[in-house]
Amino acid sequence: MARLFDRFEPAGDGGVTARFAETLVSSPRHGWGRAGVSIDCGEPEPDLLGWALWPEREDLSLEYLRLMGSAQEGGATTAECRVTASRIDPSSDHSWYTEWMRTADLNCRRGNAALRDGHLLTARSNWLRAINYYQSAALPFDREDRHYWFATSNMRQCARDYLDCCSPRGEVVRIPWLEGYPLEAYFLPAPKSACPAPVVVCMGEPGQRKEEFLHKVARYARERGMSLLAVDLLGAGTGSEFDEIVGRSDLETTLGHIMDYLVEREDVDAGRIAILADGWGSSFVARGIAFDDRFAAAVCDGGIWDLHERAFLAARAPLPRPDRDLGRVARNIQCPVLIATGERGWLKAERVRELFSQLEDGGGDVTLKIFAVSETAAMQAHVDNPTLANEYIFDWIASRLGI
Repeated sequence: MARLFDRFEPAGDGGVTARFAETLVSSPRHGWGRAGVSIDCGEPEPDLLGWALWPEREDLSLEYLRLMGSAQEGGATTAECRVTASRIDPSSDHSWYTEWMRTADLNCRRGNAALRDGHLLTARSNWLRAINYYQSAALPFDREDRHYWFATSNMRQCARDYLDCCSPRGEVVRIPWLEGYPLEAYFLPAPKSACPAPVVVCMGEPGQRKEEFLHKVARYARERGMSLLAVDLLGAGTGSEFDEIVGRSDLETTLGHIMDYLVEREDVDAGRIAILADGWGSSFVARGIAFDDRFAAAVCDGGIWDLHERAFLAARAPLPRPDRDLGRVARNIQCPVLIATGERGWLKAERVRELFSQLEDGGGDVTLKIFAVSETAAMQAHVDNPTLANEYIFDWIASRLGI
């Protein structure tokens, strides 16, 4: 287990950055492939892959599960997924790429044809599926690979076509961050109503693409009268520069730049901005809201990663530390926080509950929701059943924003 935590590095605030967790998702080769490992004890959870289509390829099997789960949100169809999977040779990354590209291209062409005929709803639904299939096609390849570049370029074009046909029309925006490396985001305004409107920021974990939010959460925001800002850390290109960025210890500074951008928009209610860190594979969003009190609500790890890391290091320190020291992250979070995770997440449910009790004792406005295996939303990031999680999460956000 010590080998895992050797990858943690001190953060700028004197705490510990979840470098291991960020590393898990920083490469397209990893995808969701570590969801069955408990960071609490370093031992495998009960077999999550007994259902696996390709037991010898955990990464592809978990990506296939993600695709199947996304079908209920409009990110795929189960029939297309099954037909595509039946043609794949799991021993060949190029076979995976070829078949998902074929399915993605088919959806893209259908969307373009529907647009020419004036059927905007059909065009949008086909582009959403194409986006998801292109993303999957790129999974096995490094960011410098031409296959990755071609798939993600097509994905980004479909996303732009989708935004152009939304009503109100969506926008591609760039938010200044590092010199020469702006953040790129998609802004989908709330349905036409009295402005300004509340906003939910959906922040991708390191390596996660903002395009996924278009099928996964956009409708939940729209149906509740909220605008959506979907943003990731991959910059404005295909992500080739990302490997130089993900190792930074100041990823949380992105949140201040995002908030600066939003409060300047006339169509945004600056007092009702929430943030959703989908999956919370690392703690940078919690660190961000801890030092920016302008957020009205947050769905993230709430400082649990920070507490877990501090406890791990304290157990190995030569001098004893206070048993229930919250640290600067949890201590400084001012807004209401929802911690939503699956029972089979990266941290064991018992450990999450234990750390949550520390947050409660610290007096914060914190809510914990652990989706049980029996609810079939039990994996990290709710890959197996995103609908149940999204309904709960967005109802919680709406109530905190007074919607």
